[in-house]
Amino acid sequence: MNPTSDSIEIATFGAGCFWCVEAVYQQVNGVLKVESGYAGGSIKNPSYKEVCTGRTGHAEVCQITFDPRVVNYNQLLEVFFGTHDPTTLNRQGGDVGTQYRSSIMYHSEAQKASAELAIQAANASGNWSDPVVTEVVPADTFYRAEDYHMDYFTLHGEQPYCQMVVRPKVEKFKKTFSEYLKK
Repeated sequence: MNPTSDSIEIATFGAGCFWCVEAVYQQVNGVLKVESGYAGGSIKNPSYKEVCTGRTGHAEVCQITFDPRVVNYNQLLEVFFGTHDPTTLNRQGGDVGTQYRSSIMYHSEAQKASAELAIQAANASGNWSDPVVTEVVPADTFYRAEDYHMDYFTLHGEQPYCQMVVRPKVEKFKKTFSEYLKK
């Protein structure tokens, strides 16, 4: 099945370090492209160094281009909630700061409604003892991260951070969401 431009959609998620998010969503059947970047802040064209200060307001996010005939937005939300802790404010594990916040940046009212329902379901699931703190905000300008951040886990999977932080998330995804794996 060849996607056409009118069958393609975009999702934007922040769930801690964008290397983790990218590595997970690159595995999802129906995802055509994943780009790491920055969104939700106050300055134009931020650099990684600037975002890391926590003073730009940007979150590390991934912009996910997908074919909804293969994987729908609700399934992407399942993966989102199943591969990070949405109950920790401005942190994922050892990555701390507003740039690591849990964020769903919607591109349509339908995405907003789906995100809000997914948060209600996540809170009702009993999977976490604390409430979900994921923000649901309109998508704004997406700034693509520097080239060295792209395909980071694929290219640098042997590095300690990748082994200790990224790989466990990818393995959890593969185990929990095997039906969503690319063939």
